[in-house]
Amino acid sequence: MLRLKLLGQVLPHYLMNLEEVLVMRVKNYMEDVIDRMFPEVIKRYPEVCKCQRCASDIKAIALNHLPPKYVATEAGEVYTKVNELSSQFEADAITALVIAIKKVIERPRH
Repeated sequence: MLRLKLLGQVLPHYLMNLEEVLVMRVKNYMEDVIDRMFPEVIKRYPEVCKCQRCASDIKAIALNHLPPKYVATEAGEVYTKVNELSSQFEADAITALVIAIKKVIERPRH
């Protein structure tokens, strides 16, 4: 009886953890690319406001100018890069960030 009671306590916990491992998450890899490149590109524009709202606007505008690259990852797993960054891929991301920065300079939302 005690053995069954212990199993009843352990098994649901084990199954819950197993389910978490098997859950796949979908992520737009381009968000990571923009986040990684943002600090370097923003340095070239000292006149742009760097508050959280403007930074978020710049990233959102840039992402809207780029095709999404979705990857499926297991929860907690570090996923591998989709398409190693070719020079054209990187150039597209920089171009999108520059366009976004110029838009935010022209019309900040504060």
